[in-house]
Amino acid sequence: MRTVAVVGASLAGLRSVEELRKQGFDGRIVVIGEEVHAPYDRPPLTKAFLAGTLPAAELALSDDDFAAEWKLGVRADRVDPSTGSVHLSSGEIVRTDGLVIATGGRPRALPGTAAMSGVHTLRTLDDAVALQADLRPGARVVVVGAGWIGAEVASTCRALDLDVTVVEAAPVPMERALGATLGALCADLHTDHGVELRLGVGVAAFAHNGSRVTGVVLRDGSHLPADVVVAGIGMEPATGWLRGSGLPLDNGVLCDTGCVTSIPSVVAVGDVARYRTPLGGHVRHEHWTNASEQPVVAVRNLLAGATIETFRPSGYVWSDQYGVRLQIAGETAGADEIAVIDGSPDDRKFVAEFRRSGQPVGIFAMNNAKLFGRMRRQLAAATG
Repeated sequence: MRTVAVVGASLAGLRSVEELRKQGFDGRIVVIGEEVHAPYDRPPLTKAFLAGTLPAAELALSDDDFAAEWKLGVRADRVDPSTGSVHLSSGEIVRTDGLVIATGGRPRALPGTAAMSGVHTLRTLDDAVALQADLRPGARVVVVGAGWIGAEVASTCRALDLDVTVVEAAPVPMERALGATLGALCADLHTDHGVELRLGVGVAAFAHNGSRVTGVVLRDGSHLPADVVVAGIGMEPATGWLRGSGLPLDNGVLCDTGCVTSIPSVVAVGDVARYRTPLGGHVRHEHWTNASEQPVVAVRNLLAGATIETFRPSGYVWSDQYGVRLQIAGETAGADEIAVIDGSPDDRKFVAEFRRSGQPVGIFAMNNAKLFGRMRRQLAAATG
């Protein structure tokens, strides 16, 4: 293998480049990134950067180019794995022996808002810059979606002393991951800090003055005045450029247990990778830890030309909201028992264990990083 192309220049792409060099690949590496920015850290975009306390220069993930060719501000339009050709929006064709797909995803937009100013999604640095410019003193903010992104944006907007309403179609925030009881605790975090919550109701339409949003109309008929609307309703994996490539696509790039596609010289990592679990079935994870961990295994298998190692996710996710640190590890969805084993939810400082058939499968903590860290290591040892 002489040349490896890495398509996607965010965290998963950068980690793939690092791993290629770390694991002894001394050939040509070509990195193709649609954004003009060098790889940067995304989690602060909803927090310190959005709040104006962290400059963009401090988001950089690395100052090492790893002797790679970085083609930034250029999009991969299509790939032909049979010839190892990656066709770029610039007209250039990159010939490669190995391909790492790390294109991540695109945030879902709110229907009917494409031409409406004041409506934002938040995934890239440019998205955050645009949203930040709209968060003027006195702005009324409506956040649609109470997942991690929506909750963190709401928290930051309240720290800026803005009026915030969060709209969530589900009856409880984060219910799928945390269950109804702990999800309700996340709801309390919002209301404790002056955020209006509208749960169990979806968005019907948007009011506007011709070009800019002025309000959100909910399905129950109520109207929320809004100067700024932020959509936190998930993302779609960026796989459009792979259509016609012969690679299997289904809510991401389908991979085996080692992040290898149906073509051994092609692997996928990060938000775009939908990999098979050892128990069967495919999963796709959209978080920082996954994007950081997967390339170790994927690159090893790519260089070996076969799946010699299985990816075992830690399932670690964290979030900072309203001065509270939330941490999750393992597989919390589908647990049949949740037990608080230290502290009290009333104090916003506790650890809860998720169990399935009596066995621990996940952990959730609020403001209890020390015990969480110990239990996370124990869970990894028990389930690894």
